[in-house]
Amino acid sequence: MITYRATLDVPRELVCHLSLLLAAERRRLGTRSGSRALTCFEQAVMGLRWFRDRTDRAALGRDHGISRATAYRYIDEVIDVLADQAPDLHHALQRAVDEGLTHLILDGTVIATDRCREKTISVKGEPIDLWYSGKAHHHGGNIQALSAPCGLPLWVSEVEPGSVHDLTAARAHVLGALYKAAADGLPTLADSGYDGAGIGILTPVKQPSDGRPLDLDTRTRNALLRALRCLGERGFALLTQRWRTLQRITASPSRIGDIVKAALVLTHFEHGYLK
Repeated sequence: MITYRATLDVPRELVCHLSLLLAAERRRLGTRSGSRALTCFEQAVMGLRWFRDRTDRAALGRDHGISRATAYRYIDEVIDVLADQAPDLHHALQRAVDEGLTHLILDGTVIATDRCREKTISVKGEPIDLWYSGKAHHHGGNIQALSAPCGLPLWVSEVEPGSVHDLTAARAHVLGALYKAAADGLPTLADSGYDGAGIGILTPVKQPSDGRPLDLDTRTRNALLRALRCLGERGFALLTQRWRTLQRITASPSRIGDIVKAALVLTHFEHGYLK
């Protein structure tokens, strides 16, 4: 067995913040002092290692001198306490209005998973894998997100199976609130996958099916829209590249939503956006 030292590249302030959240959770549960295998600080370090480097949970347990089952339980607790801090849609939109944002950016992605192959019936009446995404060509969960004009993610949705279309997922989780925001002067930009989303959701005009070229004004509008909307791609990049566990989640797909929400809270802390 070879041992070596390593550095966790997250701010110490973030570890301390997570430690305080874990301490509050232990008080809520009535956990007796000294009855846990790890301190709150040590548990926070272990959880952030999992988010940052996608370290195997069994390896984390071995490194911290705890069993595999305890490591799984401790990391699940980290996920839960962080996800509880994630902003809900109402508060995210209200903060965007209060800060005077000119628009929001709506985008969706499929977070990869390799754990579940559950069958369902498609809209065409054919049997399909519920969690398989034809768009991404792998199994995963569909997550919708709203980002600021600069690309900072502001809110993420609950998870939908990978077979669910972005527009369908958006209708289930966010479009109703965005209509109200648009009526109050806060429009949303989205890609062509959200075509037909409704008033206030601005998408590029598609090429006519008969092959006729778009007129100059429409092409200019599309170019401007895409130039503004493309910054929304930064939102998921900030989440998945910083917190590598989101690149492939081996937990139950139903946990994807909580894990992404937890990563959002970590991102907000590092960017000074957490209230």
